[in-house]
Amino acid sequence: MLTEDAVRQVLRSVKYPGYTRDIVSFGLVKDVAAGNGAVSVVIQMTSANPEAAARIQQDTETAVRGLAGVNHVFVQVNQPSGPVPGGGGALAHPQQIGGIRHIVAVASGKGGVGKSTVAVNLACALHQLGARVGLLDCDIYGPSVPLMMGVREKPYLSEQEKLVPPSNHGVKLMSMGLLLEGDQPVIWRGPMIQKTIQQFIHSVDWEELDYLLVDLPPGTGDAQLSLCQTVPLDGGVIVTTPQEASLGVVRKGIAMFQKVNVPLLGIIENMSYFTTPTGERIEIFGHGGGRAEAKRQEIPFLGEIPLFTEIREGGDRGVPVVVAQPEGPAAKAFLGIGQGLQQRFARA
Repeated sequence: MLTEDAVRQVLRSVKYPGYTRDIVSFGLVKDVAAGNGAVSVVIQMTSANPEAAARIQQDTETAVRGLAGVNHVFVQVNQPSGPVPGGGGALAHPQQIGGIRHIVAVASGKGGVGKSTVAVNLACALHQLGARVGLLDCDIYGPSVPLMMGVREKPYLSEQEKLVPPSNHGVKLMSMGLLLEGDQPVIWRGPMIQKTIQQFIHSVDWEELDYLLVDLPPGTGDAQLSLCQTVPLDGGVIVTTPQEASLGVVRKGIAMFQKVNVPLLGIIENMSYFTTPTGERIEIFGHGGGRAEAKRQEIPFLGEIPLFTEIREGGDRGVPVVVAQPEGPAAKAFLGIGQGLQQRFARA
């Protein structure tokens, strides 16, 4: 069984360059986490010697990979002057990703508002509008995007040792759900989440993209902060439902993006209303709250998505409604939002 104690034990074989003592006895190993076939190690150097740091990182990765049951290894080596350049540590400043023109985060203050459904259909809409699109599922604990996109294929490793993401409906996809077996849960602490998101950004062969949409988990925790520290976001989109309970936490999401200097591209109101077969309009969760909040916050209102049975059915089948019924009213709602985003970036 893969345990933290087993990892610490194997780290005693990693010697500090030029010494017979190991990095554990030197007190350099500050954090270890293990689970689900992944191991995260945080090492704090006492010197700014980049050669020693690079050697320790390499030897640590080699030692940990030798443990039974290890599939992924994340090693962060910190030095007094900061993380080792190129060493996979936490980044002091976001790094531009070559080949990707725009990176947009799709967020919500709370769960249950249909954020992932919006992200999936928006990605497909942008592709139908002629863009090259990637979709990154950063919900480490509850990844649902692979199901909604109908993707079961696992990524493979290229000759350049980068993960090649599978694609469907014209959209490239990376998700923790593609790396797990069945209903295996993810029981990780913050450092492992941070390292996973960094690898999903920097160690995936996204090739040339016009847009990389990032589906964030709800809230303002590790995943959101890690993303903002890892990559320069071109903007964030907030998904909400009309009722006040959702709008209250939306304001926290907006404040989070503002604090990390991420531009707010706008608000999308999901589950806006329902139209019965007889044409009667029913506002189940109220209506107009998203538009009013956008006006209050002085940010764009990108559009409203009514409740369509076809949207739910498409997500369950792995064929988003934008793909299944591109001429239908539900698809047109997403296509309109996609056109708005394209126009926003064209004016920038």
